[in-house]
Amino acid sequence: MLRIITINANGIRSATQKGLFSWISKQNADFICIQELKAQQRDLSEELQQIPGYHYFAHYAEKKGYSGCAIYSRHVPINIQQGFGSTEFDPEGRFVSLEFPNLVLVSTYFPSGSSSDERQQAKFRFLDEFLTLQSKLKKGKEIILCGDINIAHKEIDLKNWKGNLKNSGFLPEERNWLTHLFDHEGWVDVFRLLKKEGDLYTWWSNRGQARAKNVGWRIDYHIATPQVASSAKSADIYTQERFSDHAPLTIDYDWSIE
Repeated sequence: MLRIITINANGIRSATQKGLFSWISKQNADFICIQELKAQQRDLSEELQQIPGYHYFAHYAEKKGYSGCAIYSRHVPINIQQGFGSTEFDPEGRFVSLEFPNLVLVSTYFPSGSSSDERQQAKFRFLDEFLTLQSKLKKGKEIILCGDINIAHKEIDLKNWKGNLKNSGFLPEERNWLTHLFDHEGWVDVFRLLKKEGDLYTWWSNRGQARAKNVGWRIDYHIATPQVASSAKSADIYTQERFSDHAPLTIDYDWSIE
């Protein structure tokens, strides 16, 4: 069994202080994918980079206190990729992947477009670049892509869908991009493969009582190629503790790292 956890930490140091790694230590995970580190390597303690039993790999943003992705792995990869060859987005630290003989695991952090139209246009450019990337990724191996995609796909994936039809994260162009990924490019939304019900979210605004009232969005995903996706056995969003404005998403696969 392969257990993979993904979470946008909204600052790995902050999430650690809130108990994230205390919780993780009890999960027996093979991989922990982290997004939005909001730190560079020099900012992280030795304890965070040398967790017993795990190898640590990261892609940091050049900008201080911004973005960044990491993977903690119990398994030694045969290849590591930091960034995906984008002159615009690699400096933002949005992609790290580990290659194994029969699997590629990716931790990725898609841009948010909510702060300005300029950032929304950047998000569209990222989606265009990523669409080209995904076709290259799929050649020859099964892939699990974990991360904060910053898009809720369907009405079931956010509480207040009617009020967000013109907002970043639920724009028709963004949702159509995911539909194309799933329906035409052959990728699988693994969580939705296992869980068909609503009111299951991974992110809540810090405004008002969004989390207490479960007014959330499902914007964190495991997106996988069909064979490994079909091996998924269980999925869980952990909400009992609050490490971040996102919740950890755990999926177990009947898959072995060869």
